[in-house]
Amino acid sequence: MGEIEDAIQRADQDVFTRQPPKNLKARINFLVGRLKTTKAVAAELGVSQRSVERYRTGERRHPPKRIVDRIDAAVRARWQPKVRRRHRKQAATATGITVETRARFGYTAPIGTTDDGRMRRLTVHLPPAYAHRLFDAQQHGATDQQMRNIIAEGLQEVYFKDGGHRAAGLEVALTDIDYFDVSY
Repeated sequence: MGEIEDAIQRADQDVFTRQPPKNLKARINFLVGRLKTTKAVAAELGVSQRSVERYRTGERRHPPKRIVDRIDAAVRARWQPKVRRRHRKQAATATGITVETRARFGYTAPIGTTDDGRMRRLTVHLPPAYAHRLFDAQQHGATDQQMRNIIAEGLQEVYFKDGGHRAAGLEVALTDIDYFDVSY
């Protein structure tokens, strides 16, 4: 997964109205409820069906760290899907998203201006149209570079061109991301 995909997942988790189950037994029972069988949960986690049954009954309480991480990721991916969808829909139709990043921005600019890229720290609110494009791209399996291009275009229009009021011929490229965060 790329930086953009990770940032969107973190933003999804920020909108939870309740926290996911904390203990191992409750998490496994939640997964069995969603996936319907211990065999399906075992396949998802990459462990044996018997291990899932042991976790579920409490016979085994301390799986290895890598298994705990897989369980956590599987639970968070399935936790409160309606809440997540509602917040995404609101961001894509009404409120937009806020992008916070520290990255190198390169430029293609008219002759006589500098096109040297440099590190910038930006916090910019992008309109709903960019949120819609970003979520749609993620849903259709877009690469991290394709999602970067959507974000770069949004930053170009909103921040660098100020909605068409300046820097008419400017083209912005987003590279060398130091950190990236999205909220909605």
